[in-house]
Formats: sequence, C-alpha cells, structure tokens
Amino acid sequence: QVQLTESGGGLVQPGGSLRLSCAASGNIVTVNYMGWHRQAPGKERELVARVTSRGDIKYADSVEGRFAISRDKAKNTVDLQMNDLKPEDTAVYYCDANIYYWSTGSVSYWGEGTQVTVSS
Repeated sequence: QVQLTESGGGLVQPGGSLRLSCAASGNIVTVNYMGWHRQAPGKERELVARVTSRGDIKYADSVEGRFAISRDKAKNTVDLQMNDLKPEDTAVYYCDANIYYWSTGSVSYWGEGTQVTVSS
C-alpha cells in the first residue's frame, strides 16, 4: 500500500502563486509517474500535470506556461508550482502516483486532495 500526503493548498488572489507538495510513502517499488489532477465543483476530474520516471512532462493546455511540476525521485515527492493563478483554477487538487509491481502490474494511488481557491 502507498500513501500520498498533500500540502500547500489555500486561498490566493488572482495573479498570485501557490506551491503544492505531495510525498509518497509505503510500498514503493517502481514509480511509473506522479502528477496532479484537479476537480472543480460540477466538473470532471482533469489532469493538470504529470511527470514520468524518465522525466517526460505533460501539462494541461489551460496551465501550460503558468504551472511547473517537479519531482524528487530519491524522496518520492512531486511539487506543483502554480503562478498567475486565475479564478478558473479553483478546485480540489489531487496528487496521484502510478506504481509498478511485479506481482500485480501497475497500480494507481490518489491523495485525499487539497483545496485551492483563487478569489479576490
């Protein structure tokens, strides 16, 4: 089992910045990727950013150029630096990790989520 612990959410004014952090602990064998999703009220959960074990990064079009994802492979952490935040970035942000096990294949884990609110 793997636990994902998120931190860094909060209330920020439009144009401001926040940094989200996520730490993975537990039975971690091989990490395929780690990343962040978000879910706004009344909307489906969507990918925000993801970084693979090789360092390949994918961003949602809506955050490209404003958000930056980074990962510390030794510590099994992933951070999301969010700049120039907009009201439409308001959502619950979830950390996710995809772990490979010889016995079961790839398994996805999710954090409990952290609220980000962008409002004046």
